[in-house]
Amino acid sequence: MTRVLIAGLGNMGLSHALAHHHHPQARIVGLVNRSGMTDHPDLQAYPVFADFHAALAETRPDLAVIATYSDSHADFACAAMEAGAHVFVEKPLATTVADARRVVDCATRTGRKLVVGYILRHHPSWQRLIAEARALGGPYVFRLNLNQQSDGPTWETHKALMQTTSPIVDCGVHYVDVMCQITDAAPVRVNGIGLRLSDEIAPDMYNYGQFQVVFADGSVGWYEAGWGPMMSETAFFVKDIISPNGAVSITDGNKGASDDVDGHTRVGGLLVHRPGNDTLIELVGEPGHQELCDTEQAYMLRAIAEDIDLTRHMSDAVQSLRICLAADHSIRTGAPVDLRED
Repeated sequence: MTRVLIAGLGNMGLSHALAHHHHPQARIVGLVNRSGMTDHPDLQAYPVFADFHAALAETRPDLAVIATYSDSHADFACAAMEAGAHVFVEKPLATTVADARRVVDCATRTGRKLVVGYILRHHPSWQRLIAEARALGGPYVFRLNLNQQSDGPTWETHKALMQTTSPIVDCGVHYVDVMCQITDAAPVRVNGIGLRLSDEIAPDMYNYGQFQVVFADGSVGWYEAGWGPMMSETAFFVKDIISPNGAVSITDGNKGASDDVDGHTRVGGLLVHRPGNDTLIELVGEPGHQELCDTEQAYMLRAIAEDIDLTRHMSDAVQSLRICLAADHSIRTGAPVDLRED
């Protein structure tokens, strides 16, 4: 039985806690929540801590699940591994490349398992998208975006996230990870633009951004993300991969509202286009958000039990974050970033 400490009970943390609550090989030994006890009925019996380090010392978990704000990820992950716990940490792994590498180095040195919350890696439809794109052969054009017309509580959550992380980093790491899985090539150059569209966020933050990335094999990618009540819901979810031999596109037009978390992962169908031949692949019975979190945590427990080699997983997490942080830097400075110099 794996003893599990959950830190952070927001949207993702709550889902991860419920995954372990229902898993037969996991036992939750504590919840870390700054606002106190959760009101979810399934989690009422577990002890709640306000401080992560105190919880770590008292509960001595085998696994720490970290779903707090991004600026605490690196320190919490390293503290947990130094205390002997394996770690699942939500994306992004850290807020700087140096901190991301520090976490990976800590996992390697301590021999602890480290899994980063790239939920799309556990979704069978996105796995199929990647396989179909790779089958076309490169070089590729990646056209990906995720804009969210958020208001009310969701806009409050986005404003809180933007105290430490921009939309193109927070959301972008998922989709840049997809690009990297398809091309396998190293990134060469990133150029970004962005704009602050609300007086409700800090003067040095922007809630809309986009960037272009060039890869060593000639592939090029575009990613766009925006948060807030002013965002358009027209073409808020574009997912196209194009190659000299054709294209693969997500076709699901019934995505619902742009801030619907289930719509962010749902594929519905893929259109595989080759010149003179189009094939529509219907993807039925797709997992919802909670089921995907259940799958992520089951994988984490398997990685511990079966000693799964996570070397590539960890390096991919650093690479996707490195590209998104370079884009953020480009937006803030107005200059492109040459990743060959890093």
